This record gives sequence, C-alpha cells and structure tokens, in this order.
Amino acid sequence: MNVTKKEASWGALLIIALASFIVALDATFMNVSISQVVADLNTDVSTIQMIMSFYTLITAAFMLLSAKLQDIVGKKKLFLIGTALYGVGTFTASISANSTMLFIGWSVIEGVAGALMLPATVSLISGTYSGEKRTVALAIVGVMGAVAAAIGPLFGGIMTTFLSWRYGFATELIIVFIILIMRNKIPNFEPTESREDLDITGAIISFIGLVLLVQGVLSLSKDFTTSIIIIVLGLVALVIFGLFETRRKRNGDVPLLDMDLFKDRNLRTGTLILLLSFLSMGGALFAISLYLQSVLQLNAFDTGLTTLPMTIGLLIFAILAPSLTGKLSHKKVMAVGCIMAIIGCLMLSYQFRLDTTIWTLLPGLLVLGAGLGFIMALCTDISLINIPKKNENNASGVLTTTQTLGESMGTAIIGIILILGVI
Repeated sequence: MNVTKKEASWGALLIIALASFIVALDATFMNVSISQVVADLNTDVSTIQMIMSFYTLITAAFMLLSAKLQDIVGKKKLFLIGTALYGVGTFTASISANSTMLFIGWSVIEGVAGALMLPATVSLISGTYSGEKRTVALAIVGVMGAVAAAIGPLFGGIMTTFLSWRYGFATELIIVFIILIMRNKIPNFEPTESREDLDITGAIISFIGLVLLVQGVLSLSKDFTTSIIIIVLGLVALVIFGLFETRRKRNGDVPLLDMDLFKDRNLRTGTLILLLSFLSMGGALFAISLYLQSVLQLNAFDTGLTTLPMTIGLLIFAILAPSLTGKLSHKKVMAVGCIMAIIGCLMLSYQFRLDTTIWTLLPGLLVLGAGLGFIMALCTDISLINIPKKNENNASGVLTTTQTLGESMGTAIIGIILILGVI
C-alpha cells in the first residue's frame, strides 16, 4: 500500500460511499417504474420482474468470488474495474430498445459489476482508515446501501413521473464518471496472492449454492413448495462448499473463503444482525409501498415521499452512532437501536387503515429508520473488529452477501405473509 497524506482525508470515503449508493439504488428505484417500462419496451410485467430478480441474483452469486479476487487483482484495481463495467451496464440499460437489451445491461453487466464493487467498498474503507475514522467511515458506507434502498422508490417516482426511468440509469452513469475521475483519492493496495491461488472448484460450488438460495428466496411468494426445495438445495450446496473449503485449507491450499473466520463471535453475530436488519428494512418498505399504492392508490412519487422519513432517520442516526461509541459500547448503541426499531414497527402496525395519511405514518417510519440507523452504522465495524488484515477481504464478501440476501428475504417473506393473510 502506498501511504500518502491524502489517504487520511475523506475523499476516499466520498467515492466509496457513492459507489455503495448506486449499486443499492439499482435494486429498488425501478420498483415503481414497472408499468412504464412495460409500455416503453413493449413487454410484460413478469419479464421485467424477472430482469429485476436476476440483478439481485447475479450480484449475490458472484460476491464471494469477488472478495477473493481482491487478494489476486488488488482491491482498488478490482473496484475500478467493477465501476467501469457498471458504467457500461447502466449506459446500455438507459438506451434499451427492448427487454433483452435491458436484461443484458442491467441484470448481467451491472449485476457482475455490483458484485465486484460491493465487497471492495468495505475492505477499502477498512484498509484506508483506522480508529475512530474507521468507525465513522464504515458507519457511513454501511448505511449507504440502506439509504439507497429506502430512497429508491422516491427517486424512481420522480424519474418516472416527471422524466423517464431511463434518466435513473443516466444519473447513475454520471456518478460513475465522478468516481472514475476522482479515483486517485483512493489509496493503492498491492495484491497479496497469485492467480494460481484462485479456488475455481470452490467458486463454482459457491456460485451454485448462492444462485439456488437467492432464487429460492426470490420466488417464495410465487411457488412456496418449489421455493423451499430450491432453498434447501442451495443450503446443501453451501454446506458442501464449507466442507470443501475446510479440507482445501487443511491440505495447505488457499481457500476461496476461510471458514475459520466464522470462529470469530463478532463476525458471526454481526452477520446475523446485518441479515435481520436488512430483512426488516426490505420487508417494511415492501409492505408499506404495497399498501400505499394498492389500498390508498398513491402514485409512485407520493409513495416514495411517504417513505422518506425512514431514510432521514437512517441517515441522521447512522451519522450520530459513531460519536456515541465514545461513551457507550457498540453493543449498547446497537441494543438501543434494536429497541427503537421494534417500537417503530409497533407504531406502524396500528396505522394501516383506510384513513391513513402520510402524517400518521411519519412517526413510526422515523423511529424505525432511526433504530435501523444505529444498528447498520456499527454492525460492519464490530463484525470486522477482530478480523486480521489479511482476512478482511474475505470477511467483507461475507457481509455484503448477507446484506443482499437480507434485502431479498425481506421482500419475499413479507410477500408470503401477505398472501397467507389474504387466504
């Protein structure tokens, strides 16, 4: 790593936070634009929903491989490759003439690019900053995905209502150019392993396991029995992957994922908390957006505007959380966040009525967002606190995969609950 004074500045954080933001934004801003996309591309709703699902699927499936490629290619170089590829994908999506072109640009190219970028966002921050600066930087980057997901409906609503969904992708392309122009703000990190160390077999097994797991989760609300079978097969594949990686390390070879990482209690607990946090946020956003559009008949813009208090709560309390760790431990601040999130959910549970307005939902959304902000801001930092530098890339892959899976599970599980409630 080349050490210079500018590495300690917040320039690198700004760039990495922007990258985290646009990758997460891509997963939600089109949710309110489906009908317009269907009309513009002369296709059907199921095709667009499939394209959206594949974006999440591909991003999650390549995450562990991407985490290991940081060791072989170098985390900054891989991050910039992913960013440039993301630019190609978002440009292709913005000029799509048909659903096939949208699938290639959005689902495939952007999906792979997002997988290359996300693990690097965590490991770059962890490698660039230390002490209190690291806590603050990880808090901001850690919550950017949640903020992007929460603000996605409003952003998509504005684009669709006043311009076009194509401008959503164009906006991301502008941010990609900003990242590439300011790339020198990010310090260089030399590769620590060679191409010969890449575990191809492990990569294939993990890919199959993650594809099956995420696909099963995404289709839960459509065919419950088949989805459970697919999820079980995915879990079996991931167990096989874990056993294979353990054996590979025992034989003296470099594993794709060092399973010994999970001996660290902080990483295990932090991963679980991160999963539940994004599951809660994804589920809440889905349920509230569905209620606002289906029951109250709000348009895309008004739906996004209604969920804005959750975004504000997330951002404010995520920024506030690191300053509280000087007086309270990470665990206590996160515990307070859990209590606040539960209170926010309870407040919202009494507001789903025909006379519900934006103002009646505001307090519950704000409290829920604030609680999640406390949790998400510190979860990554506490998860990595005992992880050696050489294993940070691996651990970042685990955390970002968990985040993607949590968002997907939230939507799917709430969908099942709503279906059961109707029945």
